[in-house]
Amino acid sequence: MLNLVANNSMVTEHEAAPDRITSGPRGPKPRRTLSRRNIVVYGTLIVVALYYLLPLYVMIMTSLKGMPEIRVGNIFAPPVEITFEPWVKAWAQACTGLNCDGLSRGFWNSVRITVPSVIISIAIASINGYALANWRFKGADLFFTILIVGAFIPYQVMIYPIVIVLREMGVYGTLTGLIIVHTIFGMPILTLLFRNYFAGLPEELFKAARVDGAGFWTIYLKIMLPMSLPIFVVAMILQVTGIWNDFLFGVVFTRPEYYPMTVQLNNIVNSVQGVKEYNVNMAATLLTGLVPLTIYFISGRLFVRGIAAGAVKG
Repeated sequence: MLNLVANNSMVTEHEAAPDRITSGPRGPKPRRTLSRRNIVVYGTLIVVALYYLLPLYVMIMTSLKGMPEIRVGNIFAPPVEITFEPWVKAWAQACTGLNCDGLSRGFWNSVRITVPSVIISIAIASINGYALANWRFKGADLFFTILIVGAFIPYQVMIYPIVIVLREMGVYGTLTGLIIVHTIFGMPILTLLFRNYFAGLPEELFKAARVDGAGFWTIYLKIMLPMSLPIFVVAMILQVTGIWNDFLFGVVFTRPEYYPMTVQLNNIVNSVQGVKEYNVNMAATLLTGLVPLTIYFISGRLFVRGIAAGAVKG
């Protein structure tokens, strides 16, 4: 009986095999590599990339040329003789007002402004977002609404009141006053990002920690922080980019000896004295943008992950 069943199953399989062969392969049809859709998508990406990379290419090539070669007029041609003298002059010799010490002083001023501003604003905003997402307290919705409204108030509207407040505090014209300004203005958007990110984490982890007797700071330090690397990278990149590239606050709330790098760059590029040295201007511009570009390229993948997790939840 078993042999008969086996023989019948073999016959059935042999009979079904031609049907499968004649029916052809199943599944989705493979896409062509050079389809019309791919040509449009990749063609658009290439055009956009060239649009943004071409000015950067011109800046780099110009910064490596001497002035006699620049006066020839071919801005797209690579340098015949590479020279780093414009970079040296932009860093240590270019005049940024009364001082002719280049961008070096402004660079260290920007570092002294950016590092504490980023650390303080991210620390406070992460705690705010954690409290708003996991610890419901009286007035939480009102507090969050005020923060969000603050994110959309134009900076220019707040300049004069902030000047008055900083003057009364005795920190107007100092690096401390500028650090306070950057910390406050970075708080709303960072709090929103952290709140949305923490709200997207599994709620069971928070409840289990509460059952085990963990308190506010224990849960934050031992559970939330180890899981929040992507959103911290996003916050760091946003703050570093915004603070390092800031010009308005730097020129309004500090004195010349405390000017950040962007203000000194403006003084170099827009100087009306002497010969216009385009190679030095290009080198100074590249030096000013080097820090945020480096940070983004190092942590770009985490930035994409974090912005996707922290911007669409909540």
